Amino acid sequence: MALAKVTSKGQITIPAEVRAELGLKAGDSVMFYRNPVGGYWVLARTKSIRDLKGQFPKVNRVVSLEEMDEAIARGAAGLPEPDERDAAVGAGKMAEVDAA
Repeated sequence: MALAKVTSKGQITIPAEVRAELGLKAGDSVMFYRNPVGGYWVLARTKSIRDLKGQFPKVNRVVSLEEMDEAIARGAAGLPEPDERDAAVGAGKMAEVDAA
């Protein structure tokens, strides 16, 4: 376990072993996210979003706003993602699941 103290100016020094494990260098950012159950998660931002370029395959089709809204509604309702057969049926499958 690593320990850091807060100075009178509200600053902390991240212990060397933690910096090494997170790959933190001078100038890197550390983000604090509130954990819904209490406390915080700490995330080291050591790379740019641009570093992800080329890491994922290109999408072979454009998703419409309607499809995005349906996917969001499915997720909010806790419904499973549609499989290939469901994609061919479209929004009708979602209505079937809602009715069940």
